[in-house]
Amino acid sequence: ERQEAEAKAAKQQTDAKDAHRNCNDARAQLKQLQDCQRISRADPNTGERVFLVVVDESPEMRNALHYACRRAKRTGGRVAMLYVMDPPEGQQWGSVVELMREEARQQAETVVAQHADVAVSMTGQPPSIYIREGKSRDELAKLLAEDRSISVLVLGSASDSDGPGPLVTAFTGKAGGQL
Repeated sequence: ERQEAEAKAAKQQTDAKDAHRNCNDARAQLKQLQDCQRISRADPNTGERVFLVVVDESPEMRNALHYACRRAKRTGGRVAMLYVMDPPEGQQWGSVVELMREEARQQAETVVAQHADVAVSMTGQPPSIYIREGKSRDELAKLLAEDRSISVLVLGSASDSDGPGPLVTAFTGKAGGQL
């Protein structure tokens, strides 16, 4: 029993150290994202073209990002990235919902940071980053209405039998008028 208790205590210590390390990594990534946002806001008066990519985990997104980066570099423009988090489910307990929201935000920042690194390596400039909560289509439409510096929306289209993807379908159908 004593050995089991010691093993359990050692595991808890290791888990606590790992959690602390992960927390510090997340803080560093957040600082990097905040610096990236502060530096990269495009002035709408400059005429600079801003290419917006919606960041998600689809394989099409990588193609859209690479295309946007190549076009931005070639035309002297910038890349912007939008990541939309799903709202937390279960609105009963406020503290649980806030914890879920915080974890989703950390995940979003991690994903966006990886893709931001690609954009920096391809264009030489940090992208503008937008992280929002809600439905992708709705948040995208809101962002396009709010930020007039965004001039090009770059969406990747799936090539499988399921269709081009939800955003492409939404904006080429009835919601296309929102653009």
